[in-house]
Amino acid sequence: MTVTAAPTISALLSETVFQTFGNWLLRTAVAPLVTILIAVTIWWLLGRLIKRITIDAVRRASKDRPASLRRPEHTQELTDVLMGQRREQRAQALGQLLSSVMTFIVFGLALLIVMTEVGIDIAPLLASAGVVGVALGFGAQTLVKDFLSGIFLVMEDQYGPGDVVDLGAATGTVEEVSLRVTRIRDMSGVVWYVRNGEILRVGNRSQGWTMAVVDVPIAYNEDLDRVRRIVESVGTRMDAETDYDGILFGTPTYAGVESVSGDAVFVRVTAKAAPDQQMTAARALREQLKLAFDEAGIRVPVLQRPNLPGSAGSPPRP
Repeated sequence: MTVTAAPTISALLSETVFQTFGNWLLRTAVAPLVTILIAVTIWWLLGRLIKRITIDAVRRASKDRPASLRRPEHTQELTDVLMGQRREQRAQALGQLLSSVMTFIVFGLALLIVMTEVGIDIAPLLASAGVVGVALGFGAQTLVKDFLSGIFLVMEDQYGPGDVVDLGAATGTVEEVSLRVTRIRDMSGVVWYVRNGEILRVGNRSQGWTMAVVDVPIAYNEDLDRVRRIVESVGTRMDAETDYDGILFGTPTYAGVESVSGDAVFVRVTAKAAPDQQMTAARALREQLKLAFDEAGIRVPVLQRPNLPGSAGSPPRP
């Protein structure tokens, strides 16, 4: 008959200590580490998915784009081509926004899970966060409004960096769009910071195309048909020149007589121009029309201007 020796107190104590230490190590080290690894894996997979969606959206926006932006002649075709570029920029901006939101959510949840696994009671923390959130909700309503407006501005692609916009409070070129404020530099170089929550209307002069309008005076007795043919020939020549590829979207057209006075007849010439080249296109049209009128002998009347005090030909002040 074999007698098994009873375990000693020291052996039982050692076994208990090792078991307790093992449980503690599993709870405080292994489980949080596994949670972090899972969070990183999910973050990587979602990041790849968002990147793939963004690339597909950019590819769809650029699909079947003509080699030259001046090829379409109809306004709707031209708008579709130009807005394709805006859709590419919008897809990239939304991809960055989704990546930021996804990173915040994944690692925020991972942090809460790790705190629970190491034995930290997060119930009081969540309760305190709820109270603080309510207090901040009342005290920072404008801040929340700014952030929500910024998200919708990016998602709806109302404007972006480089666009010339009229926001009511300021008009100029957009330099930066953040979730809280929009930074604009006006024509005089002044930088304006406009809160997104205060933007009630947006006039974007850079989406799609703009219209350059030129009114040219000619003598009252000039032949309008001859003037129209000259304007059309100028438009055809400008459309064929490569110097205007980045300025004009299509052939300048003769719109007709805009107004008639006792001294002159004003004819209007219009042309679709690049979003940021409206003034440049108008100046180029005036220059080419002036040269063509001089060559064809079209007389431009001298319009009477009011004499200002001190100018040549004005009567002296008493």
